[in-house]
Amino acid sequence: MSNSKRYTDEFRAEAVKQVIERGFTVVDVASRIGIPKHTLYGWVQTAKKTMPAAGATVAPSESAEIRRLKAELRRVTEERDILKKGRRVLCQGVRAKYAFMRAHAREFRLVAMCRVLGVQRSGYYAWLRNGASVREREDQRLLSLIWLASGGIYGYRKITLDLREAGERCSRHRVLRLMKAEGLHAQVGYGRKPRHRAGPVGGVTNVLNRDFTPQAPNTVWVTDITYIRTYEGWLFLAAVMDLYSRQIVGWATAPTMTSDLVLQALVAAAWRRKPGPGVMVHSDQGCQFTSSDWQSFLKAHRMVPSMSRRGNCHDNAVAESFFSVLKKERIKRRIYPNRATAASDMFDYIEMFYNPIRRHGSAGGLSPVEFERRYAQSGN
Repeated sequence: MSNSKRYTDEFRAEAVKQVIERGFTVVDVASRIGIPKHTLYGWVQTAKKTMPAAGATVAPSESAEIRRLKAELRRVTEERDILKKGRRVLCQGVRAKYAFMRAHAREFRLVAMCRVLGVQRSGYYAWLRNGASVREREDQRLLSLIWLASGGIYGYRKITLDLREAGERCSRHRVLRLMKAEGLHAQVGYGRKPRHRAGPVGGVTNVLNRDFTPQAPNTVWVTDITYIRTYEGWLFLAAVMDLYSRQIVGWATAPTMTSDLVLQALVAAAWRRKPGPGVMVHSDQGCQFTSSDWQSFLKAHRMVPSMSRRGNCHDNAVAESFFSVLKKERIKRRIYPNRATAASDMFDYIEMFYNPIRRHGSAGGLSPVEFERRYAQSGN
């Protein structure tokens, strides 16, 4: 496999950014991230050819496309906000939707609310002119009695009995509908004490058993997921660490915490290290690590799965320790402006500082890269 295929597009882009934007030399970056300097030089030259020339202007067609995309983004964002606030009326009658539209007329465009709720503007205008129907006025009167009768305790069955004793003619289904629309419900007791059950489907035994001191690289890998705050939302980071040197051998970021995220990190580790069969991969019992995709990948590459015991974070303490160090040294009291900036900073910390420079007490005061280099020189 060629060097260009060993690394993901995101890895190559971040490596090039260290040279072009941050001012590091090709030799310095290549030595830190462990790739041949001529490979990185080729990536940089390719990137420079695709960069727009200084002073270049955006073509009219591109400008029009940008405006169209911005308008589409505004439309989708508005429809999303309408759905978030109007989810309770989506399955209700037309009049309930009209009431929602009147209440949010200053917040959303009328045409957007009609499109999302599936109603016609002409019907909404007719509803405004005619006012509330007799049935709606009766519902409002009955609802005020429900508020008085419930006291925040009763459910719809007992409230129906109270209303009937007071001379009202109503069914329990009508009372239930009105209470649901207002978010009223009966007070219930404490939930049952949770029972300890068996682990999740796909869980395996703790083969590692807290033996965090393997005698050679590519013997035991540990992996976990953490989150990073940005103003665009959470960015999730999955990392794979070699327990021998504490080197991060694979990592990936994504806006969602899915099984694909951890698989990308594991694939990156396999590409970079090319381990032989039998390497142990230890994780917790998260749904990402018990998924069929994760288990199939381990089986196909003859890796040995191992999982922490349920609810025991100490079984994966080294991975947790790395995330703690990352947040203390780089992320503490910081919110990134967007996910792209956060992902770029993760590359800078892991590939440019943590792996090649940061000293570890468990590695004899050496960096992970230097610790493994001396192991290779010793001929073990």
